[in-house]
Amino acid sequence: MKLRIVSLVLLTLMLVLSVPPAPAKADGIVICDPLPCPGPIPMAPLAVRYHHVNVTIQDQIATTRIDQVFYNPNDFQIEGTYIFPIPLDAAVNRFTLWVDGRPVEGQVLDAEQARQKYWEIVNTLRDPALLEYAGRGMWQAHVFPIPPQGERRIELEYSQVLTAEGGLVRYVYPLNTEKFSTQPIESVSLSVDIRSAVPIRAVYSPTHEVSTHRDGENHVTAGYEAANVTPNTDFALYYSIGSDEAFHLLTFREPTDEADPDGFFLLLLAPRPDAGSETLPKDVLLILDRSGSMEGEKFQQAQEALRYVLQHLNADDRFNIIAFSTGLETYAARLRPADEANEALAWVDRLSARGSTDINRALLEAATMADDERPTYLIFLTDGLPTEGETESQKILDNFARAAPKNLRLFAFGVGYDVDTFLLDSLSQAHHGASAYVLPGERLDETISDFYARISTPVLTDLALEFGSLSTYDLYPSPLPDLFLGSQIVVVGRYRSGGTTTVTLSGQVDDRRQTFTFPNQNFAPQSALNDQLAAIPRLWATRKIGYLLNQIRLNGPDEETIDQIVKLSIRYGIVTPYTSYLVTEEMPLGSAAQERIAGSVYQGLATATAAPAYGESAVRKAADQGNMAGAEAPAAPQDSAASVVRIVGARTFVWADGVWIDTAFDPDSMSTVKVAFLSSDYLALSAARPELGAAFALGPRVIAISEGVAYEVVEVGTPTTPVVLPPTYTPRPALPAFPTPTFSSTPSAAETQTLPSSRGPLGIPCLSGLFPLLAFLGLTALIEQRHR
Repeated sequence: MKLRIVSLVLLTLMLVLSVPPAPAKADGIVICDPLPCPGPIPMAPLAVRYHHVNVTIQDQIATTRIDQVFYNPNDFQIEGTYIFPIPLDAAVNRFTLWVDGRPVEGQVLDAEQARQKYWEIVNTLRDPALLEYAGRGMWQAHVFPIPPQGERRIELEYSQVLTAEGGLVRYVYPLNTEKFSTQPIESVSLSVDIRSAVPIRAVYSPTHEVSTHRDGENHVTAGYEAANVTPNTDFALYYSIGSDEAFHLLTFREPTDEADPDGFFLLLLAPRPDAGSETLPKDVLLILDRSGSMEGEKFQQAQEALRYVLQHLNADDRFNIIAFSTGLETYAARLRPADEANEALAWVDRLSARGSTDINRALLEAATMADDERPTYLIFLTDGLPTEGETESQKILDNFARAAPKNLRLFAFGVGYDVDTFLLDSLSQAHHGASAYVLPGERLDETISDFYARISTPVLTDLALEFGSLSTYDLYPSPLPDLFLGSQIVVVGRYRSGGTTTVTLSGQVDDRRQTFTFPNQNFAPQSALNDQLAAIPRLWATRKIGYLLNQIRLNGPDEETIDQIVKLSIRYGIVTPYTSYLVTEEMPLGSAAQERIAGSVYQGLATATAAPAYGESAVRKAADQGNMAGAEAPAAPQDSAASVVRIVGARTFVWADGVWIDTAFDPDSMSTVKVAFLSSDYLALSAARPELGAAFALGPRVIAISEGVAYEVVEVGTPTTPVVLPPTYTPRPALPAFPTPTFSSTPSAAETQTLPSSRGPLGIPCLSGLFPLLAFLGLTALIEQRHR
């Protein structure tokens, strides 16, 4: 009888342990309490209806308000503990949690207390998902029950003091905890309202594409919105304060990457607030396509765009307008002063669309009007191909190159799909400008007005950067654009050896060359793990890939360029038209496989018939590649690759055969050091190397590289390799004395990763069968006592 009772207990225990954990679905983490229910049953994960964050920063005091709604899809109620990882380096003044309008008591744990808590959860649940938070503090509170098919609204508010380093202030929100979600969040938004007693200069996010709006020198708002996404990167926002020229250097050098030891840097450049008193008088040349294909709404929007530019000229500016079709019509024979803009508005209103498209003649006419003594900005709007006069694109480019002065900047706007992308992109690239494409359904007037608002007031032209004795290379954008009042330039590049140097920025102001020196700029010889700075390498790779793709599109393919694109794409997880192998190929891809792919792509392009430079496909390709070349944030994995690609800091991991593999791992030349999941070596490596802890958090099977050594996390019971622990970068508290888990057989499917979207398992389980088990154990004890 005792044997049968023990067997039943063991069977029940096995059933409970086989219940798959339910992923947490919030920006905080929900650890469910045990619930009374009829037996061990599977639990559907909580869903997040929305996740909205509003941040107000007043003189470096940041108050963060979080609003989110949880939905319980199960047939039973759920309650548990809500855990919020406190942002790194945050000095928290106040935490307040409201659940459905009721205040909830909570507790703030410091980094040491939180570390113990995180490790307890990881060790107990055999779930590594919390490993990378082991260096953060924690705020925890009990969550009221969520009824079956019911919702609970959680509002969390906390305050923190932001520090400024060299006039640069950083705010970080731990959005990366959303990686626990197995399904996209319906709505995610972050709004940051910054107010400062001193002028606010550059505002930049290295992690997300944000929109910014300035309301004077002391008030800026920034926002990020997305729908149906699963955020997996912390949100970071930098802004600079002060009265001098904004020059801020951020560097990242991964000391563990022996294959690519050079560092990455990001420069933020912005003019001082009072630079408007020294703005440069400029000339604006507007070229408007008035051919018959522009008739209707497009032409009306083009007229509105011209009106905006004319109404926002500076007092010392000059302008002229050229409308072209079969022939030309100019507003005036020569450049006119800004105070004549009202007469020009009436002239623009009288224009109509008709005739063919003589682009060559219009460009040459504009070149004759340009004054080589003043900054000249040519804004060129067209919706068609050249059909009149000279129609060969290369000859048009050559003609304009001979006629245009060096100080002319050309900005081309292609409207619709029937534009020559080769011509427009080549024109803007050759004349230090940019091209943009207004797709059907988009408003031309809004595009032009947004653009002109950014370039209306130049303060420094013909920029150049020098780095003293420090060796730098691969800077983007290249060449550097002009610097405008109220705007900023984000420059990314590489450096070879770290050190301190003086950086010199020079540019043209009127007829003189002006130089600014920034001494004691430190290019770090190595960086500690920092998710925000770790975005710099991927931003650099995004821009470089965009630049290289444009070169191939405009100049034709060459083997070396394609080889660079393939290697960068693999290393940083950026899918390109040539690298769909990130999804379809068998991973990992070693050096030989990469060379094979690059060679195959080159042969295919070299022998293929050239695709037309116009049409929907050409325009969308030009727009996409232009966006990559000028990206403000790193490219995210595309939808086709999102389920098999993960970004961890500066590293990219690809899912293959049940393992998350670092794309820097080369199976042709590297072997792995095998480490058992949750063993003492595994825990010690996670503590010694934060980048390994972040990689191990992906799941129980991972191959990650640190200092040239590839560590492979294997199942318990698999033969392992002796581990020589590397020294820690920074002293850390001792790990809790957890016993190393031992198992007599291979873990069950519920204990190991089976799908790339599940993180194997991703979240924190609600052990819904624990109470029935305890009740059953109590019952068996009574039965046994009666039989004694």
